[in-house]
Amino acid sequence: MIVILIIILAVIALPFIYVLVQYNELVSLRNYIRVSWSDVDVELKRRYDLIPNLVSTVKGYATHERETLDRVTELRNRCAANNGPVANQSRDEVQLVDALKQLLVVVENYPQLKANQNFLQLQTELVNTEDRIQAARRFYNGNVRDYRNKCEMFPSSLIANMFNFKPEGDFFSVPPSVRDVPNVDFAT
Repeated sequence: MIVILIIILAVIALPFIYVLVQYNELVSLRNYIRVSWSDVDVELKRRYDLIPNLVSTVKGYATHERETLDRVTELRNRCAANNGPVANQSRDEVQLVDALKQLLVVVENYPQLKANQNFLQLQTELVNTEDRIQAARRFYNGNVRDYRNKCEMFPSSLIANMFNFKPEGDFFSVPPSVRDVPNVDFAT
């Protein structure tokens, strides 16, 4: 009689334990997405704090490059204010990175600026920050992938549907234009 009772309890308890474990994993993965996006935000804020210093340093040397400097400032302000969906932030961030690249091209025309210690320090900080942003984005995308896999793969998808877990977060991606290979011609 005791053996039968243990078997019945096991048959009832095992599915309950499975559902409990799957539910907790889904909650955990969803929270990882939120935390990793927060990490991306922290690094983006770091970039936004560096940009005004970089722009003001360049302004002292490159007074006639006003359009480029204004564009960087405008995009920085837009990105800092954008707390919308990942896709919108991704689009704005790509534009900001392009504007920063253009700013660094402008700097090439000013050798005394390139030798300025303050500018070199800011440039190094910006490069380090960009590396940290890329790492945070990869971590975020990995968490989105894991969560989506859990929500979409059988049998955990049954639990996700039962408790109304929806796909959360978009992948932080770059537009196709960034993936284009530049044409390098050393013949000229």
